[in-house]
Amino acid sequence: MRIPLPRPRSLAGQLFAMQAVLIAVVVAGYALFTYAGDRSQAEEAAGRQATAVARSVADSPSVREAVRTSDPSARLQPYALAVVRDTDVDFVTIMDTRGIRWTHPNPAEIGLVFQGHTAPALQGRTFTETYTGTLGPSVRAVTPIRDGDRIVGLVSAGIRVEEISQRARGQLTALLSVAAGALGLGAIGTYVINARLRRHTHGMNAAELSHMHDYHQAALHAVREGLLMLDGQYRVALINDGGRELLGVGQEEDVVGRSVAELGLPAPLTGALLASEPRVDEVHLTADRVLVVNTSPVTGGQRRGSVVTLRDVTELQSLMGELDSERGFTQALRSQAHEAANRLHTVVSLIELGRAEEAVDFATAELELAQALTDQVVAAVSEPVLAALLLGKTAQANERGVELVVSDDSRLDDGLLPDSLPARDLVTILGNLVDNAVDAAQGGVRPRVTVTALTEDPCELVLRVSDTGPGVDPDHTEAVFRRGFTTKPSGPGGRGLGLALVQQAVARHGGHLSVASADGGGAVFEARLPLRQAAVAEVPGGAG
Repeated sequence: MRIPLPRPRSLAGQLFAMQAVLIAVVVAGYALFTYAGDRSQAEEAAGRQATAVARSVADSPSVREAVRTSDPSARLQPYALAVVRDTDVDFVTIMDTRGIRWTHPNPAEIGLVFQGHTAPALQGRTFTETYTGTLGPSVRAVTPIRDGDRIVGLVSAGIRVEEISQRARGQLTALLSVAAGALGLGAIGTYVINARLRRHTHGMNAAELSHMHDYHQAALHAVREGLLMLDGQYRVALINDGGRELLGVGQEEDVVGRSVAELGLPAPLTGALLASEPRVDEVHLTADRVLVVNTSPVTGGQRRGSVVTLRDVTELQSLMGELDSERGFTQALRSQAHEAANRLHTVVSLIELGRAEEAVDFATAELELAQALTDQVVAAVSEPVLAALLLGKTAQANERGVELVVSDDSRLDDGLLPDSLPARDLVTILGNLVDNAVDAAQGGVRPRVTVTALTEDPCELVLRVSDTGPGVDPDHTEAVFRRGFTTKPSGPGGRGLGLALVQQAVARHGGHLSVASADGGGAVFEARLPLRQAAVAEVPGGAG
């Protein structure tokens, strides 16, 4: 049978035991120290009291007169007993210079020699000592009786040590009562504080807390997602390596304790982090990333802060953009296949009707039209990815009743673009600009979208898209590139992300994106991207 081992005490329990022992030791030490001090003070006080009584008796005129009589004891014994009774001392002994007692609490001791030292008093000095006499140990004072310049007798007054101890014990009892009360209050306070600590530590002991901290640190730095913890004042309480990378915060930069507003993040992202209500799967853009942000408040009767998780979906968003382009190509091919089928049926019907010559003319005209469109695009833009994109967008726009043309001054040869400018970003930039232009021009009179792609200076790539739509309000020329801004009805997937992604991609490559009004109405969006000089120099005539 396995015997269960006792679980180690919780951290709060260990602290409580340690504090209780500490308080008990402090109180006991203080009590002993005070008792020893009080005992010493009580002995000093007893010595002073005995000295005062002895001097008072020695200075009494009746005592000096009794000393001169033939039987001093007859007058001095009642006097000494009265003094003992009235002054709270244990004995007053009056004696001659030889130490023969004239008075004593015990009459049988009268006439016997005083037990104690008398030499200093015979020399005229008053002194105190602790001596064991007939009444036991006592603190006594001895002083001379003077008759003029002569010493005619001695007076000793004393208090028994047992009496002094009783006084000290009375003080000690009061002290111990106070100490017990202090110990009780300390124990109650310690228990209350440790009960609160126990709630905060969930009853875990020190080893468990240490292991939890180690696991916490390992998990914190192992996850790739960003984790950010904010306190009740929206200051950074904790941030992991992933969070630093996604927010663009350097590993050496100390951001713990700083407000979110001081991190230099985009305004929409800062607003989401400062919001009091939770945020679920919100998409936000930084300078070079697309982030999904989730926030959850930490509550415990009152707001204590929030936990923020950050996921990088930049690559996913780019892949979705490519997927949208591929879907556009597929739709364009489906549309073209449908149109080709209609034309093929027309040709077959003409042949069946015996009009072979007209069928040849019809087929030749359609082939020349399609070839002319392909030749126009490829002649202007021989870069394969952009050429395929424009061909697909042309067919897609045509299906929606919008004419998409490539301007005559377009010139972009194959192999001109450097490796630092991937085709994925070009698809994002040009594809979104064309989609927005087609949406703006659709429904208007003679809708038209014009695309220009060329190099200038010759180290700059220019992508320009104009449309015949309603244009952009001059007041919105800056806001149009922010995420969430749109003048279109919101769809199921949300709006206002396309131009923001374009702005992000352009900024990532050090370019510039602008919008202006077209000459014949509508809007002109222009993206300018720097090219490496070496890459342009390899292709003569690269400038259009």
